Amino acid sequence: MPGGRRVDEATVAVPLWAWGAVGVVIAVMLAVDVLAHRDNHVIGLREALLWSGVWIAAGLLFGLGVWVGLGAEPAVAYFSGYLLEKALSVDNVFVFALLFGYFRVPAGYQHKVLFWGVVGALAFRLLFIFAGAELLERLAWAGVVLGAFLVWTGWRLAVRGEPDVDPERNRIVRLFRRVVPTDARYHGDRFTARVGGRRVATLLLVTLVAIEATDIVFAVDSVAAILAITTSTFLVWTATAFAVLGLRSLYFCLAGLLRHFAYLRYGLAVVLVFAGSKLILAETPVGELPVWLTLAVVVLSLVAAIGASVVTARRAE
Repeated sequence: MPGGRRVDEATVAVPLWAWGAVGVVIAVMLAVDVLAHRDNHVIGLREALLWSGVWIAAGLLFGLGVWVGLGAEPAVAYFSGYLLEKALSVDNVFVFALLFGYFRVPAGYQHKVLFWGVVGALAFRLLFIFAGAELLERLAWAGVVLGAFLVWTGWRLAVRGEPDVDPERNRIVRLFRRVVPTDARYHGDRFTARVGGRRVATLLLVTLVAIEATDIVFAVDSVAAILAITTSTFLVWTATAFAVLGLRSLYFCLAGLLRHFAYLRYGLAVVLVFAGSKLILAETPVGELPVWLTLAVVVLSLVAAIGASVVTARRAE
């Protein structure tokens, strides 16, 4: 489009029925998850690992379907985006652990909060994906601005670490408490309850709002990073969706192991800076960097960061 960003090689025409089919698959997977955890039982490590395997297998199988149906280039873009979103989800796990500890959420209710948190995360990411892709398509300078944002985000992550997640300082949480009558107690697994003759939000709903408000920050970062790989809304959405769907199981697998990944944020910072640089270079004579290079940078950065973290943890022990 004149004045816009040129379409990258991984962008492909996807029929409307494919979007519908993906929507049905996601809805079925969410329904199965609800039925499997409707009794609010505490998720153990073994169960979390099993479900993580299911979600990862679903994401990989879909990627193979992309390879068969759309070709190698779109498949590499999908796997790059999937791996990037999966890696960035580790930051979400860290934040979820802090919020659950802050609000003292009973272990049996955490899966329900995460389930609805994931539903909200999918909705916000879908909105950001279409908005971001439209901006990149229509405005030539949007890629430079978005790229600079990613470079700054990567630098901030490397130098300052995790963003502040104090719920008392979160504007959305404070606004929610000001507007919606709340009760600072849990009423089983209910998000609302009747107290003193009126309907109020329980502490469980306040926790969900805090998680959603915090996740918006991560959604902007992750969507921008994947749009640096491909502007195909279908590939960005499916890579994001399949990675986010396994976020709940990932939390129960990693919540107690995060201290062993001391250098992971540096690997993520490198990936974000590279993604931002890729967007900026696309608006220069250098042009689009190949998708396989992005996948290589993502894999090598994460492997190096995780490897360094494991070695350091073992030496400390």
